[in-house]
Amino acid sequence: MPPPKAAVHPDLESVLVSSARIKRRIKEMGREIKRVYGRDEFTVISIINGAIMFTADLLREIENPVRLDCIRISSYRNETKSLGTPQLIHSLTLDIAGRDVLLIDDILDTGKTLLLVTELIRKLKPASLRTCVLLDKKGRREVNFEADFVGFKIPDKFVVGYGLDFAERYRNLPAIGVLKPARQNPPARA
Repeated sequence: MPPPKAAVHPDLESVLVSSARIKRRIKEMGREIKRVYGRDEFTVISIINGAIMFTADLLREIENPVRLDCIRISSYRNETKSLGTPQLIHSLTLDIAGRDVLLIDDILDTGKTLLLVTELIRKLKPASLRTCVLLDKKGRREVNFEADFVGFKIPDKFVVGYGLDFAERYRNLPAIGVLKPARQNPPARA
């Protein structure tokens, strides 16, 4: 009999979405996106750092010609709850006027980040704008916002892994897990 599988990380209370489930769902999402865009080119804007792994894996499932740009927003810093209004840290470099745009983020919770970024993008006059998130945590929504493409709907738990972090840690975990409450304090600086 094979030995029991080790937990993804000792700081996780539980695994919410396994690596295998993430891979399967991303393949499905690639097909969903392909149905919407057909064979046309579109521009992907990834909200980093959180969406970087999701974006990379999703783009591998899309055969269309794709232009890629990244935007950086800060809304959590070292906390487990959003700190009010998200702040733009780094903006776009590509011209998106008249182009179809797909905005990708790791998680839709309060909705404030995606609302802010979609408002910024709309000012740049794209031909169309759709949104894609890996996780949708509807229980935390503070603004009226729904994504066009959603990987998984999750409960109101603080999750890390597969790009999602706490104080810039845990992004490299292959699965998405619930962080133990005892680990949800900012780490001391060395």
